[in-house]
Amino acid sequence: MTFEELGLKSEVLKSLRDMGFETPTPIQQEAIPHLMGDSSDFVGLAQTGTGKTAAFGLPLVSKVDEGKRLPQGLVICPTRELCLQISKDLEKFAKHLDVNVVAVYGGTDIRRQMQDIKKGVSIIVATPGRLVDLTKRKAVQLQDVEWVVLDEADEMLNMGFKEDIDAILDNTPDYKNVWLFSATMPKEVAQISKNYMDDPLEIAIGHKNQTNENIDHIYFTVSERDRYAALKRIIDFNPDIYGVIFCRTRRETAAVAENLGKEGYSAEPLHGDLSQAQRDNVMRRFRDKSVQILVATDVAARGIDVTDITHVINYNLPDEIENYTHRSGRTARAGKKGESLVLVNPKEGYKIKAIERKIRTTFTKGTIPGPKEICEIQLKKLVNKVIATEVKEDDIAEFIPAVMMEFEDLSKEEVIKKFVSAEFNQFIEYYNRAGDLNRKGGRDDRRNRDSDRISDRRDRGRDRDRGARREDENKTRFFVNLGQRDGLNPGGLLRVVCDAAGLNSSKVGRIDILASFSFFEADNELADKIIKEVNGVEYEGHKVSVEVTKKKAGGGSGRRGGGNRRGSGGGRRSFGGGRRSGGRRDGSYGGGR
Repeated sequence: MTFEELGLKSEVLKSLRDMGFETPTPIQQEAIPHLMGDSSDFVGLAQTGTGKTAAFGLPLVSKVDEGKRLPQGLVICPTRELCLQISKDLEKFAKHLDVNVVAVYGGTDIRRQMQDIKKGVSIIVATPGRLVDLTKRKAVQLQDVEWVVLDEADEMLNMGFKEDIDAILDNTPDYKNVWLFSATMPKEVAQISKNYMDDPLEIAIGHKNQTNENIDHIYFTVSERDRYAALKRIIDFNPDIYGVIFCRTRRETAAVAENLGKEGYSAEPLHGDLSQAQRDNVMRRFRDKSVQILVATDVAARGIDVTDITHVINYNLPDEIENYTHRSGRTARAGKKGESLVLVNPKEGYKIKAIERKIRTTFTKGTIPGPKEICEIQLKKLVNKVIATEVKEDDIAEFIPAVMMEFEDLSKEEVIKKFVSAEFNQFIEYYNRAGDLNRKGGRDDRRNRDSDRISDRRDRGRDRDRGARREDENKTRFFVNLGQRDGLNPGGLLRVVCDAAGLNSSKVGRIDILASFSFFEADNELADKIIKEVNGVEYEGHKVSVEVTKKKAGGGSGRRGGGNRRGSGGGRRSFGGGRRSGGRRDGSYGGGR
């Protein structure tokens, strides 16, 4: 089947030819002919990376009236990154049409977005919270909306956007068509279909909740204390990795990225404590492959649409099973192969079984590579790099006689050995001291489990001590846009804050300097003064930006600027059944612990 057979406008077909698109994907073949019809409520279930944006975007830009400047189409998605990606794709699809697309999302100036809407808009692509804000301000009118697309519906509900979605849909006409796209079909998504859709056509590419068949799912059983060391071995064993490491929390994400950066890996963090400008910068560098590894939280990574990602590494499994599907869907996009790797401790084997049941696939038990295997593959990479190096005869000719004179007492084999050793000795020495990180689990591993329990108790004790210091109710925690790469150190940050705000250094508490950004704490009553006086000052040629990251005294979730508007809700599906009274729910790992 070709796109010409799907009933799209000729101008849209021309845009597809410009983009080099020739053959529609399965979800596009199933969805587009139905969505081009008159009455077209629709539920599309397909994995990330299967072409869902074009499946709804192509018929949407084909159906809106050109030149009409009130919103006819509305696309709602969970994150800023995905919002921007969708809007860019729609603009490409509508390149030869008089169709105006506007993206609205949080974290940027709402007044500018209001101005863009006022100029006239055919299709709005929005995150739920910002769209609700705009409707409350009467800045956007939804009475002419004919098509509403809910993209990544399961993730929006998982992030706590149900009330916002309900409010938006209630403000749109009854005659609208609703197109719902999702990777999984939990009960909450089915309820939206029931409440707001009229006899929708439901298409599932593969079984419901099934993962992409081009992904190899592999898990590794390691001791909890060896989790980071195992991660490094996986990266070293895949020297050409271009991947995403998923962590559960912002703190863990920052720590893993910082540690990898200190040890020479090309890694950057992506999480909610970064400013929008920083997140954009990290994503730009990742897309152009200046950064090899992205370390991210689930929420921050939504909307990553990069076709060449080779590996997804789950440093820890997510709390909700559905999130594993979203994570693994970052790789094997556009028909390519990919690997989703999971690190688990011996007590987490039941989680792998639960995911297998849910996504209808089978995990392979992997083995953390040993020192010899890693050294061999790294040495091969070094040799291939040398062989592929271009020799610029004219540039080096005058230096060669002196170099050859230095080597005249050495054989060819000795020269090669010395060059390899100069590049490789430190790597070999590190792995010569390393042992086997693989854990068997079960009775044969009881002694090691007992050791882990002791280590875990110690770690929890240290975490409680650190947590007590972090959670000082008299302190406010601040985010700073500069880090080690900008030459910032604890003394420099202390000097900047105290000099600009006229403070005694005793008023400043804990300071954390990370690779690209930093944090510090100060007395609560100084928060407004610090924000006012420190923002905009210069530090070694860099402009300093400071934001509050956590409000004390009932201040919510730790997001900058106040509490978590979305919340997690009582109904989130989780690995452990203890979040809700009344036992297990579908999609949980169970256990009731």
